[in-house]
Amino acid sequence: MDKKTVLGLVVVGVLLFGYTFYNSKQNQKRLELEKERQEQLDKERRAEFVRDSIDRAENPEKYALQEEQVKATAEQLEEQRLQQELNAEAHRHNFYGQTLIEAEAREEGIYTLENDVIKLYISSKGAKVENIWLKDYKRYHKKDEEGDPLMMYKDGSSRFDMNFYIRRNATGGEVPVNTSDYIFLTDQAEITILNDGDQSKSLSMRLPVDDESGAYVEYLYTVYPGNYMVDFKVNFVGMQELTSHMTGFYFNWEAVSLQNEKGFKNENMYTTMAYRYPGDSGIEQLGASEGPSKVRKETTRVEWLSFKQQYFSSIFVAENSFSEAEFSYDTYKPDQGVIKNFKASLSVPYQPTQGEYKFQFYFGPNQYSILKEYDRKFEKVIPLGGKLIGWINTGFVIPVFNWLSKHIANFGIIILLLTLMIKLIILPLTYKSYKSSAKMRVLKPEIDEINERYPKQEDAMKKQQATMALYKQFGVSPMGGCLPMLIQMPILIAMFRFFPASIELRGQSFLWAEDLSAYDSILDLGFKIPLYGDHISLFTLLMAVSMFFYSKINYQQTAMAGGKQMAGMKFMTLYLMP
Repeated sequence: MDKKTVLGLVVVGVLLFGYTFYNSKQNQKRLELEKERQEQLDKERRAEFVRDSIDRAENPEKYALQEEQVKATAEQLEEQRLQQELNAEAHRHNFYGQTLIEAEAREEGIYTLENDVIKLYISSKGAKVENIWLKDYKRYHKKDEEGDPLMMYKDGSSRFDMNFYIRRNATGGEVPVNTSDYIFLTDQAEITILNDGDQSKSLSMRLPVDDESGAYVEYLYTVYPGNYMVDFKVNFVGMQELTSHMTGFYFNWEAVSLQNEKGFKNENMYTTMAYRYPGDSGIEQLGASEGPSKVRKETTRVEWLSFKQQYFSSIFVAENSFSEAEFSYDTYKPDQGVIKNFKASLSVPYQPTQGEYKFQFYFGPNQYSILKEYDRKFEKVIPLGGKLIGWINTGFVIPVFNWLSKHIANFGIIILLLTLMIKLIILPLTYKSYKSSAKMRVLKPEIDEINERYPKQEDAMKKQQATMALYKQFGVSPMGGCLPMLIQMPILIAMFRFFPASIELRGQSFLWAEDLSAYDSILDLGFKIPLYGDHISLFTLLMAVSMFFYSKINYQQTAMAGGKQMAGMKFMTLYLMP
């Protein structure tokens, strides 16, 4: 460092020190001035207080008059406020009517409606289904633990209200009515004997709307033995004059789905919203993301909408379809015990002459045989594959799986047997593939001779023609090894799609696996390793080992036919892929 640099640094340092010192002095002066001003203000306030106290003592009548004026003004303002409240309450009574005002003040109650498979908890506030208990299922639990009852929603999270408008002669305007603001009147559940001797149970909940005409809105819930479907009727009784102007009403439906399975990520992957257009052979879905979904708005008719989880669904069905639908969801973070918050708004066309509107709710498992019985394409919520793959599952895999489950109790054995059956079915294709590979190995010397005969690039066409002639002479197809594998791929993919979607495997143990519907774990690490996870899965390790030996045998066979090219693929084929 030269002298000029040192001198420059010294000058800069002196300037910085001088500026800091000067600025500090200025700040100190400002603080002292501020302190003096504050002391002067306090002194003036104290002097003013003393003068005011002396004046009050010498002229008490002057201040008594002021206090009376202030008191009179306050009383006048309070009287005006009370009058405004009375006017607002009178307007509210005139606007909504005494009947709806009283319905707001009633005490809320929870009522139950159940059969042998489900139990509904219905709140009188809004007459909504608060929660559903599926009696034949429990939330995920370890093998030696007692699982919690399987509830469809998080407590206090559900929302189901109907919005409509009534017109009163007194106001001449439209009065909005949101059923979630009112307490419905409820009778005890009624029991009806069915033709086969079983009993259906119904719960009627009524919201009186107008005392003079006796008009009311009724929700009627009905459950049937062994059935996950709940009939839901909305009856507008004596409402023709009040709703003569109305062209439609709509429902707001919202609920938070609980995490019921072992792994959050896997369950979230299958948790989404699905819906169907009337008469359509398939369904539409929002997709299952790890964040909030985009708001989907359908201006065409929708037959039903589903809050779909991995193994359970809530489906809202309209007999004559919804005219419009708008829905979305938000996804929660892991380790909160919940998956998604579903939201939907569904419009229903209204005719004043039509007093009854029929709907249904399905609260139950995503089991193919059960959903198929309702003949509304509910089974499409189960991800069995597209048109190419799905028919293999529905036409072969599921029937055979169900047949085996009637005779064998252990689902691990059923999976093994089903896998062996698939292997036997595709055995001719596998044999043909092995046979083609064997022929290629036998012809390898002749192919090497052709390669030596035509080493130049310009002779590539002659080399190809000679190779094809050799294949034709010995009945070898170059695609003989690949084509059978391609044909059997849809079957293997169908199996891959079926098992994660099969509720029958839920809670079933096999060997060390406590639940065949989830990952197996022989050791929980207690921490996460990036790109790996937080446990050790023995099934995965066994699969990797079996893939290694299979790849090794396959590599040894193909290497003989592929020569140097296959040798270059050794790392990829033998180590990386397994």
